[in-house]
Amino acid sequence: MTAILPAETAGARRAPVRHTADGRRKRWRYLPQYLAVAPFFVLFAIFGVYPVLYSLYLALQRWDGVGPMKFVGLENFAFLLSDTTFWDSIGNTLIIWVMSTVPMTALALLIAVGLNSSVRYKGVLRVAYFLPNVTSIVAMSLVFGSIFSDEFGILNWFLGLFGIGNVDWLSDPWAIRGAISIMIIWRWTGYNAIIFLAGLQALPPDVFEAARIDGAGPVQTFFRITLPLLRPVLLFSVVMSAINGLQIFTESQVLLGNRGGPGGAGMTMVLYFYNTAFADNDFGYGAAIAWGIFVVVVLFSILNWRLVMRPERGQVQTKGAGR
Repeated sequence: MTAILPAETAGARRAPVRHTADGRRKRWRYLPQYLAVAPFFVLFAIFGVYPVLYSLYLALQRWDGVGPMKFVGLENFAFLLSDTTFWDSIGNTLIIWVMSTVPMTALALLIAVGLNSSVRYKGVLRVAYFLPNVTSIVAMSLVFGSIFSDEFGILNWFLGLFGIGNVDWLSDPWAIRGAISIMIIWRWTGYNAIIFLAGLQALPPDVFEAARIDGAGPVQTFFRITLPLLRPVLLFSVVMSAINGLQIFTESQVLLGNRGGPGGAGMTMVLYFYNTAFADNDFGYGAAIAWGIFVVVVLFSILNWRLVMRPERGQVQTKGAGR
């Protein structure tokens, strides 16, 4: 009895050592997988996480990009809340977003439904509709600048053929917003049409066959079946349009300059951030503006998500109450 107990005690003491060694071997066994994904996380930390954290640190400073930084705490954010130019840029951005996203979404849906039907040359039409999205934004803005020119623009010349006088596309505030909206519609309609087309082709055909047997017409089928089934794709399109639409920069900057045209009607949030940080060399306040833009984009994306998904939540609650 006394000879066996020490051996059992020693074995019990050695068991955790063997368990630890097995755990280490298991961890080393997955080392190739960790090394395979490590480059992404390293690059993401360097070019993603670090700039975000540094911008937050920079927002607490006053810095012109050359001299020493001066810590000012939350002073930049406090001034941001009372900055009328920033709030005007938010208003301009939201107006342009509404003027562009609503007709763009409707037009993209019509194009997707047309491409999903039995039409010829579907492949050619898909490439043609998607081509504006891969075109250089700067080149596109220069072309549209010649189209919307107040005195020698192609669009005013075309309107003159019908006896319509010149429109101050680059001088009138609402005309400026309309010109930028047209550029956004031209660029993103084809992209959203392809997204909607992929969603339409994924819908079950049995549902539409049953609707035809029940006597539902094309309009009823579209509003009662197609749109409800397409809601997840529509949600993706609306949220992405909100994120991209609230970051409008190149169209306004190339078309109107750094100050957003007469009266600042084309001054968007990102353009205001660019002017503050890189034109006025106020990098501290520019970082605060960037964080303000981030908050606006997040809140507006959540609002769009709730508005689009509200009918579905109402249907789920109604079904639950019926049970």
